[in-house]
Amino acid sequence: MDEENRNRTESSMLGSLVSNLTDEIRTLIRGEVRLAQAEMSEKTSQAAKGAGSIAAAGAVLFSGFLVLLAAAVYGLHAIIDYGSTPWLSALIVGGVVLIIGAILVQSGRKKLQTLDLTPQRTMDSLRNDKDVAKHHSEHVKEGSQ
Repeated sequence: MDEENRNRTESSMLGSLVSNLTDEIRTLIRGEVRLAQAEMSEKTSQAAKGAGSIAAAGAVLFSGFLVLLAAAVYGLHAIIDYGSTPWLSALIVGGVVLIIGAILVQSGRKKLQTLDLTPQRTMDSLRNDKDVAKHHSEHVKEGSQ
């Protein structure tokens, strides 16, 4: 009789442990999802702020750059003095600017390719959770034997 009660008690305890473990795993997964959402939101916000600043600075720089290009065309025309129209000077300056622009685009693409947007803390936490769940699963299996 005692052994039958003990088996029922152990079975009840095991069922309770499995139920608690299931509830804890659900809670843990929900927490991990919230962490991933928060981390991605933070990274997106940081990227948007940086992009906005770069866009504003780019507009101002572009305006100044256009003025300097016009001055370069007129300066080169004064040196070359190829007739009354500065088309050759504009062609030369435009070609040089296109080459420089192509080099800068390639440089920017390389920098973007190295950008890592992976939610690293979330991934580390999920790996840790997997290890903990595996350890608990092995512990429950040992207790049921």
